[in-house]
Amino acid sequence: MPKKQTTGVDSQIGMRLRVRRMLVGMSQEKLGEQLGLTFQQVQKYEKGTNRISASRLFQTAHILGVRIEYFFEGIHEELRLAGSHAAEDATPLPVMDFLSSAEGLQLSQAFMRIKDPKVRKRLLDLAKSLAAEQDD
Repeated sequence: MPKKQTTGVDSQIGMRLRVRRMLVGMSQEKLGEQLGLTFQQVQKYEKGTNRISASRLFQTAHILGVRIEYFFEGIHEELRLAGSHAAEDATPLPVMDFLSSAEGLQLSQAFMRIKDPKVRKRLLDLAKSLAAEQDD
């Protein structure tokens, strides 16, 4: 019997888990404690290295204050945009990689608090300029 392998769906669910955990300001260690796991196991879930069982996902949703559907919202579109017709081959979208990093999440939250569209545009221009310097 072949060994079970994780899929792109597992990675997408893990990434959404990480984003939500970070949004509520919870550490991997704290989430692990509440789930009766080590922080290393939470890391494996977030990376999509290990699959999350249905009951564990339900428990996680409760702890993080979301409906279980949260982990699946838009997953078909994300997988399609990642260029995969088969969920098993899907890779995370760059935007999800960005949002699942601490800096990306903080930057997006700060950016959304800027109300003046001109200031937001100037900040975007600055980021593009800095990125272009890195390319050179």
